[in-house]
Formats: sequence, structure tokens, C-alpha cells
Amino acid sequence: MSAGFPDRIPVDPSPKAIFLSYASQDADAARRIADALLAAGLEVWFDQSELRGGDAWDASIRKKIKECALFVPVISANTNARSEGYFRLEWKLAVDRSHLMADDQAFLLPIVIDDTPEATARVPDRFRERQWSRLDGREASAAFAERAVRLLSGAAFSATVPARSAVVTSAAAAAIEQPSIAVLPFVNMSRDEENEYFADGLSEELLNMLAKIRGLRVASRTSAFSFKGKGVDIATVAQKLNVATVLEGSVRKSGNRVRITAQLIQVASDSHLWSETYDRELDDIFAVQDDIAQAVVKELRAALLGKPADATAATSAAVAVRQATTGRSDNPEAFQLYLQGKFYGERFTQADSDRAIDLFRRALAIDPNFALAWTGLARVHQAQAGYGFAPIDEGFERAREAAQNALRLSPDLAEGHIELGLVLEGHDWNWAAADASFRRALELAPGDAHALRAAAGLARVRGKLDEALELVRRAIALDPLSAVTHRQAGLIYFMAGRMDDAAASLQLALDLGPNAGLAHAFLAIVRLVQGRPQEAMALATAESHEVFRSLALAMIHHALGNAAESDAALKALIDKFGWTAAYQVAEAYGYRKEVDKAFEWLERAYAQRDPGVTYSAGDRFLRPLHGDPRWRPFLQRMNLG
Repeated sequence: MSAGFPDRIPVDPSPKAIFLSYASQDADAARRIADALLAAGLEVWFDQSELRGGDAWDASIRKKIKECALFVPVISANTNARSEGYFRLEWKLAVDRSHLMADDQAFLLPIVIDDTPEATARVPDRFRERQWSRLDGREASAAFAERAVRLLSGAAFSATVPARSAVVTSAAAAAIEQPSIAVLPFVNMSRDEENEYFADGLSEELLNMLAKIRGLRVASRTSAFSFKGKGVDIATVAQKLNVATVLEGSVRKSGNRVRITAQLIQVASDSHLWSETYDRELDDIFAVQDDIAQAVVKELRAALLGKPADATAATSAAVAVRQATTGRSDNPEAFQLYLQGKFYGERFTQADSDRAIDLFRRALAIDPNFALAWTGLARVHQAQAGYGFAPIDEGFERAREAAQNALRLSPDLAEGHIELGLVLEGHDWNWAAADASFRRALELAPGDAHALRAAAGLARVRGKLDEALELVRRAIALDPLSAVTHRQAGLIYFMAGRMDDAAASLQLALDLGPNAGLAHAFLAIVRLVQGRPQEAMALATAESHEVFRSLALAMIHHALGNAAESDAALKALIDKFGWTAAYQVAEAYGYRKEVDKAFEWLERAYAQRDPGVTYSAGDRFLRPLHGDPRWRPFLQRMNLG
């Protein structure tokens, strides 16, 4: 039921009026929101007379929903608790109207006034397609009012967001206010499919350069590249990535010649801010990259910040781009090998990672001073150690050497600081040094989602869960379609004991990357903790990563009382992966309350330098060990106690 203060509101709504819809139990919160909107000079319509009713009153409500400029549903524990209520009819009427509007038209602006998880909120699906705000006080209400003012002034596009997530909140809303861009993978127009890596690599390098330019928010690679080959229109891409501009193009490569077309599109007006075609030799590829990046920076500053596109602006853009090219090689052959290495390094299989390492090494044989190639090599060696494709010590030491080489060549290379920080955290357990590396990376590239994920992971290890959530929220704002980022959010929520939010984030990770691995198993474990073992079993059985499938099955069978099946799953884990997954074995024994066995395998994990052991302090499956006199000394040895 809607409620409000009709004595302060005009009887006939303005075309710019805002309709506020909520359950009557939330009247006090609605009053604060209404006051903030009124203070911002906006007109608000809502009706406080819950007992009024009647055909005339009902017709008035319907008319105002049909005529209002913005519809604001207030979501809370109270709306969740009520399966019926007039506010639900209001919501349906607003949704029906929204289907007649363009996708980029702002109309539905859901707000949440408590900690109701988005994933379990009883709302129409249409609400989940829009940006949700969470209001926790007068200051947040004032910020929401400012946003409403901007939307009513014509910035309708900013109201849309990507797929739902428990962690997309006001942090994402703030992010959309700065100039924003998505770089789509350039289309490979060459006859040779082997040149796919070149088109992808060129797009990614442009994306990475732009991400290092301050004042510009760039959608991350994972999200931008998720549209590759899908024929999705620009407006939809922009909506899902929460950006105002899109850079797209094509590449035709033949021998040593390349033709590159690029165009920068402002989505709200569906207009081209800039476009160009380049016919060059491969030796000139770096000049083409720089030219495109400079044009993008100059045009965005002119179009979105009101700065003149004059000679001074061109010089300023050139300086910003030059600073963003730190660590690059000027050798075209080394650059092509590097692009191929990144192409295969993103796949994270044993064969592809081996091939990526070979390609990076070949690039470095040509140009040993190619700092970015050293960081690419570091990342793949680290991934091999983490996924069990290589011995842990060997993989991390090779990653350390490569990262240090990169930083020796380019001390201000953000990627080098990220990779070194991951070694310091995952292998050395040197939390302070890892923190310094990640902070430096974020100083150099504040818009790098990989750096934000790395910093969030370290905060999780150290038990700083509020900080971890804030960092991962920022990463999601940049990378909303990344299964890895939502999976990380789910694990942080799990550690915090927020199971509904953990399940929502992991389900989204699963929706975004159903074949990526890990999300099935992690969601299965959450469902097990929630007391839903049969659902957990189905999820665990579908997990592609054998280590975590065995871990989940060992736990689930134990919970169901299937001792033989639990033993069999645990034995399979030990026999096949005990050399690289000792920590997961310890978790299984901890869950089964076999404390001595859990400590035995924790010691093995410690000796192996298993990266998983860094999460010991906050691991809920190791809680049965907390009362044992061996527990505190173990944490102290890792500087976690």
C-alpha cells in the first residue's frame, strides 16, 4: 500500500513528478525519501490514506502511474513479508508501462531501505534490470535525490545496469557519473582465423591503455569481450556494462599490411563522436594504437567534460596515452607473440597455459626488455601453480622472477605490482608487502579490475571483510559480467556468514560462466550450509573442477550420513591431488570434525605452500579446530593469529 503526505503534493502530477510506492509499514523511511526529493525541487506523488480505497481513488492511482516521470518502488523486509498489498498492483502497473518504453529510458528506480538481499527480494523481474540504490540515512537519500534530478534533466541512460548482483549498490551508482567507455573486441575481417588473436589483442591493448588514464572509467576485458560474436546492439551493450560510450572497430590483416577501422559512439544520442580508418604496415601498429587512444581521450573529454578539443587538449591526451603505454615493446614481432600469449593465457587449461608460456618466452627472446610480456609470463606461471598444472613452489618462483623482471624494467607498471603482490600473498604469506604492492597498483591504475580483485582477496585473507566487499563492489562496477568477480564476491559473503548474498553472487557467477569451473562446487557448499543437501548434491555433481567436486561431495555425503560415499570422495581427492590440494583435504576433515586428520593435512598444506592455507583464519570448515591448543600457534606461524 502506498502512503504519503498529500497536503504537500500537488493534486495533478507534473510530467516530471515522481511516484513513490511502498508498503505502509515503511512510512517513516518513505517520509525521509520524499523530503529529500522535495528539497531537491522535485514533485512527488504518493498517497498516505491507506483506508481510503474506492473506484475513484483506484483510478487516480492508475492515472498517476501512467503519467509520472519516474516510478520509485521502495523495497524492504516489509514488502518481502507481504505476499499481497496494493503496492504490488502499483508495481505491476509500472512494469507494464515500462515495457512500452525504450530500453534506455529511465523510469523504474528501485531503492532498498534495509539489508534485504536483491537475489531473494520478492519483486518483478523487471526491477532487477535496473540500478538499485540502498538508502541507509539522510545523506544517502539526498544523493538519491540528486540522481533523480540528473535523470529528469535527460540523463536517462544512467538508470540501467547489468545483470543482478548482491553487491551492485550505491558504489556502482557513483561510478557511472564519470566518463565511461567499453572497448568491444574488434572484428577480425581477415580470411585467416589464426589472426583472431591480433584483433582481440589490439582491442585489449587499447582497453588497458585507456584504463590507466585517470578520470576515465573503462569496462573490463571480461565483461566487454563477453559480447564477442553475439551480434548484440550497442545500446544493449552499453546498458549491461553501465557505460555512456562504446569503441568498436575491425581489423583486416594480410601479410605485413593491416587495415584498422575504429569508431567511438555516444550511446544516448546514437551518434559518432569520432571515426577513422588506418592502412598501415605492421611496423606502424603502435602509432595506430596511440592515435586511436588519443582520439578517444580527447573526444570523451570534449563530449562529456565540456573541455575544448583544441591543440592543448590534443597535447594533454598524447601525454596521458604515452604514460599509459609503460612496459610496451616497439618490436612488432615480439608484440604479435605477446598478443598470442595473452590470447591463450586467458583460457586457463593445461595445454593453453603451456602454449601461452612458450609464446611469452619467444616474445622475450626477441625483446628481453618487454616488461608487459614479463607480467604475462608471471600471471600464467602463477595460474599453473594455483590450478595444479605445475608444482606450487616452482610455479610461484617462476612467477616471482618474471614479475621482478617486469618491475626492474618498468617500476611504474601496475601489472607488475599486481603479479608480484599475488606471489607475496599466495606463496610468501607476507601480508604487509602484498598490501603495499596492491596499493601501488591501484595508485597507478585505479580503474584496473584485476588490481581491485587482488586487493579484495588480500583483505579477505586478513579478515577485513567490509574492506573486501567494498573493493569487490568497485571491481564489479568495472567488470559487471565477470564470473570470476562475482564468484569472489560470493566467497567473501560466505566467509562473512551472509549465505543468501553468497548464493546470489555465486548463482550469477554460474549464469555468466557455466563452464568456467568452481562456481558449481562453491554454490553447492553454500546450499549445504543452508541445509539444502539434495540441491547441493546436484550442483556438486555438475562441477568440472575435480578437486572441488571431490571436496563438495565428501562434505555433502557426510551430511547425508553416507559414510562410505564420503570416504570414497575424500580418498579420490587425496590419491589424485593430495600433492597440490592438501588444504582442501584439511577442509574436508575439518567439516567431518576429524580434528587430528585436519591438522595433519594443514601441516602438509603449510609445507607445500598451498595458497589455500591463507584462508585458514576465517574458514568456517576449520571451526572444529579452534578449541585445540594447536590452532593458535598454527595461525601465528602464518602471521594470522
